[in-house]
Amino acid sequence: MGSKTSGFVGMTLLGLTMLSSVGCIGLSGPNLGVFGVPIPISPYWMDKKEDEYWVKERYDRVPVLGPLTSGGPAVALDPPSDDEIMRALERAHPLEGGLPLLHEVQRSNVRIVKTKIGDFVDPPRFYPLIGPAQQHHAHYKCIIYYTQVTHIGWPVPHTLRDEDSQEVIYIDHNHFHMVGNVDTGAQSQF
Repeated sequence: MGSKTSGFVGMTLLGLTMLSSVGCIGLSGPNLGVFGVPIPISPYWMDKKEDEYWVKERYDRVPVLGPLTSGGPAVALDPPSDDEIMRALERAHPLEGGLPLLHEVQRSNVRIVKTKIGDFVDPPRFYPLIGPAQQHHAHYKCIIYYTQVTHIGWPVPHTLRDEDSQEVIYIDHNHFHMVGNVDTGAQSQF
């Protein structure tokens, strides 16, 4: 009878231990205290971080391209994109206002004219972390024509419309071209 009783008591203790450690109560991981409670984050801050990363990934880096071919054209191929121009415009001239139903400013009917004003290559020199390279400069003048609409809701609701708004943004597309015997890092086996 002693072995049946001790087996029953053992099974009962095992069952109570399993029931007491179900879910978040009992033998769980480390206790984080106040930091264990989720903190809500505004979508504004998430969008801001995503935009910062987008600009860093697309426009803030200077690429190192292959060497210029002899006799080939040394002209820049890619003019600035419309997205890059509008982001530069927002940094240079942010919209005022932004209080819904009280004071809102919008840009609409946007038209962008891009003009290349400079395209030249510097003589070769040594750049730290790159090695011997040439810097290729491409300068663009971008004129943005738009209609600025301002909605004012208080004290007297009215709308102001400026049909002939324009801004001028200068954008530089600089990049490097490698010079000389280029080692791409790939090992050749002979």
